[in-house]
Amino acid sequence: MSFASKKEADAYDKMLDLAEVLNDWLVASPLEMDDVQRDTMAMWLAERKEALQHILRVGRLPEQETPAQDASAPSATAETSPAGDDAVPAAKARKAKSA
Repeated sequence: MSFASKKEADAYDKMLDLAEVLNDWLVASPLEMDDVQRDTMAMWLAERKEALQHILRVGRLPEQETPAQDASAPSATAETSPAGDDAVPAAKARKAKSA
């Protein structure tokens, strides 16, 4: 992977380090996942670090961005995450049904 700047490369390295820590943490979880699932989950969480921090701090999902930004987000993450961003709308649907 090539980067336009050292800052971008450092940010990506930091995200990979976080994914490794999350992977180690998921190994200790009671969930049974194979290595690929665990790696994918750890990378997905690391890529969404800001949203995860918001959820842990506030206790709810962050507000959605403008529709123009939402439309561009899946194409950017589709290359790195086979699951895409389907988990967030599903969580909202479950929350709406329970309310």
